[in-house]
Amino acid sequence: MSKGALITGITGQDGSYLAELLLAKGYEVHGLMRRSSSFSTGRIDHLYRDPHEPDVRLRLYHGDLSDSSSLINTLNRVKPDEVYNLGAQSHVAVSFEMPEFTADTAGMGNLRLLEAVRYADWPIRFYQAGSSEMFGRAMETPQTETTSFCPRSPYAVSKVFAHWMTVNYREAYGLFACNGILFNHESPRRGGTFVTRKVTRGIAAILAGKQEKVYLGNLEAKRDWGYAPEYVEAMWLMLQQPQPDDYVIATGETHSVRELVEVAFGLAGLDWHGYVEIDPRYFRPTEVDELCGDASKAAAKLGWQPQTRFHDLVRIMLEADLIEAGLDPDRHLMTATPLGAGG
Repeated sequence: MSKGALITGITGQDGSYLAELLLAKGYEVHGLMRRSSSFSTGRIDHLYRDPHEPDVRLRLYHGDLSDSSSLINTLNRVKPDEVYNLGAQSHVAVSFEMPEFTADTAGMGNLRLLEAVRYADWPIRFYQAGSSEMFGRAMETPQTETTSFCPRSPYAVSKVFAHWMTVNYREAYGLFACNGILFNHESPRRGGTFVTRKVTRGIAAILAGKQEKVYLGNLEAKRDWGYAPEYVEAMWLMLQQPQPDDYVIATGETHSVRELVEVAFGLAGLDWHGYVEIDPRYFRPTEVDELCGDASKAAAKLGWQPQTRFHDLVRIMLEADLIEAGLDPDRHLMTATPLGAGG
């Protein structure tokens, strides 16, 4: 009998890649999504089988991390072997504008789900999506599973709450519950308001003659950027281990937003200085200057290592955005790595 998994946030970047991975491994996949007046399933529409076939292994359910009854009802309806909590308000900048909503979904939402799992009368393995933002003003570099948290945004504070709740439920009730402390991970499915996608989509729009400038905030912020499809495999690996634990998932390399801009515009043969403008609105009230993860534990215990380097990641995203804009990547992208490009 095939395993079953419930994914909150299945329509997001990570949820869609995780659903693909689990379906390829023979799982029945159940996804929780918020009810809205418009469909937001674009990232997973390609995963649906013919509804007339008897084996439909991907099913969606309406529910919300702010509503305990929907979580309990869905959990008992699908009786999954594994639960992956990827849902929440996940944009750091937005969390300053909507701190209560962010805390309710990213923090309390995790607690509500843990409670539902705790009272289930069958064994469930639970994954909580942590974030490198929890380290904030990091006490040491690189950051490991034992580095102290110093969150610098409502989003990060909420994720720290969710992290320690997961640890507490594991220790107090014996749940198989893991925290994945994932550093920034990107892909062509990344939301358009995140800086990596903002840059690559902006370049495509500029080349298509539909946009003149890309407006950004702090160019000196440094992040550890990896490739999202590889990171969801780490989530799955955590739940296949004999004992639950917490893991940092990262590349161990840092690159600034300025480097991201240089590489992306360089690939398109453009001088970024003529197209990028700084907008003070995109600076955070409290900045996180640099994050860099040490995934040695994941390598040793999970056998996981990142495969996609920074420059390749930028190219993957830029190619996809050019195609989406109706442009031919072969005509618009340089074949060689631009001078000075990182990764």
